[in-house]
Amino acid sequence: MPKIILYRDKCIGCALCAEMQPDHWRMSKKDGKATLVKADIKKGVHTLEIPVYAVPFSREVAKGCPVRVIKVS
Repeated sequence: MPKIILYRDKCIGCALCAEMQPDHWRMSKKDGKATLVKADIKKGVHTLEIPVYAVPFSREVAKGCPVRVIKVS
């Protein structure tokens, strides 16, 4: 199953991901960084399994991240 991976500690909070894909992303009111909705979190790395049809657009979101902390695999 494909996954979105967020290395949250390096996020700068630009909010592009939340604007482009609000069904998967929220901006934290606590620290202003992106949060991957319903993700598994281990050692600061957020991982969310996504359906195959969501991969192309998720890759566009990852490509738009200015600090490249989002990966799709």
